[in-house]
Amino acid sequence: MSTTTTLAAPARLEIDVKKSRFLAQAAPVASPEEALAFLSNVSDPSATHNCWAYRIGQGYRFSDDGEPASTAGKPILAAIDGQGIDGVMVVVTRWFGGIKLGAGGLVRAYGGTAAECLRQAERRVVVPHLTAHLTCAFEHAGSAYSALHQHGAEKTGERYAPEGLTLTLRLPAANLDALANTLRDATRGQARLVVD
Repeated sequence: MSTTTTLAAPARLEIDVKKSRFLAQAAPVASPEEALAFLSNVSDPSATHNCWAYRIGQGYRFSDDGEPASTAGKPILAAIDGQGIDGVMVVVTRWFGGIKLGAGGLVRAYGGTAAECLRQAERRVVVPHLTAHLTCAFEHAGSAYSALHQHGAEKTGERYAPEGLTLTLRLPAANLDALANTLRDATRGQARLVVD
């Protein structure tokens, strides 16, 4: 699991292309349901088209909403992928201004509006975390707590038993191997680290 980049907050950008008005609205989303809820909230029924795309991990969907096939939704998705952003929904609303743009013009208008909106949006890095359970004898508790702190692991729970303690941890996925190695060395291989 590697880090990903998403939006820090919703963003919007409006441009005019040959008298047609294009409004891009983007938001961070964690699920397809959240993406479609955002679409429902920002779509303008009085507009000519509300075209959209989302990317969440390996999953994606897009819609041309009545524009010629592959002239709106795909270019919006390409803009998302081109910016290297994940967990995002982009809706580009168009109000027709009377001048036809042609297929190439539509691709440039939808893709360009989405890309510029994303380019200007504030971003944040998402670090994947995981949950693990650490079991060790009481005599190794000090070393265990020191290792947790050293590797950015947060204790979210603890249980005590006659043979020692079990800690529930939340830590960056990238730190798991280093934590396991430190614990192994500090406890002479007696601590047990299990990932959920």
